Amino acid sequence: MRGFAVSVETAWVEAESNRAAHRYYFTYTITIANEGAEAARLLSRHWVITDGEGAVREVKGPGVVGEQPRILPDRSFRYSSACVLDTPVGSMRGAYRFQTDNGELFDVPIPLFTLRVPNAVH
Repeated sequence: MRGFAVSVETAWVEAESNRAAHRYYFTYTITIANEGAEAARLLSRHWVITDGEGAVREVKGPGVVGEQPRILPDRSFRYSSACVLDTPVGSMRGAYRFQTDNGELFDVPIPLFTLRVPNAVH
């Protein structure tokens, strides 16, 4: 949307997980690329997190990892975060709210991506 593209890389962290306690720890790295013609500041995020049993939780808040980056044209912002699920498979999707330098607000969708323990789904 508006020249912004979101890409995601995920990983399961076995050392932080505990299968017996139904704790599955995943990291994800997001790259937000400004492929458009104008700069914009990332104001907030909205996540919809769904576990393998269909339980949904939402997370909303200002910025990402304590920052509200202003992303210039032909630049990108990359950050890493984590999510803990009760199941070995789940998904995340959402949106970022941005504001242009002239005050215009717009949303950039975060495409649905899967979090899964290797070999959990065949």
